[in-house]
Amino acid sequence: MPRELLIAAAAVLLLYAAFVVALLLLGRRDDARAWGGFVPDCLVLFKRLIADERVSRGRKALLIAVVGYLALPFDLVPDFIPGAGHLDDAIIVALALRILLRGSGHALASEHWPGPQRSLAVILRLAGAMPGPASADAEPQA
Repeated sequence: MPRELLIAAAAVLLLYAAFVVALLLLGRRDDARAWGGFVPDCLVLFKRLIADERVSRGRKALLIAVVGYLALPFDLVPDFIPGAGHLDDAIIVALALRILLRGSGHALASEHWPGPQRSLAVILRLAGAMPGPASADAEPQA
């Protein structure tokens, strides 16, 4: 069983890497950065939010649970399914952010987001915390 999981994980990583490389070869550098860094960016965001004193204990527990889910080797929708594979991760992150940002707006997430602003704008829209037009159209960070 562990060998099959290792093979499956390697196959998922190779497929995901091929997808990101294909975006790069097509000249879509910003999209490749956004897709390649989405889950790591979310993990950094959640780590920073967990360390933030302005976030309540209950919401920190929710963030820890989401990080645990993202770390699991299996998902509700397998990651090897192009496009849909990361959709469950995005939905869970968006729901957690919706709960977290319910009272504080998007400024808290924007302050801690390490990735491209386009990715943040998508997550904030999914979370129901619409950013202003300036942050939605901002250039992605390097």
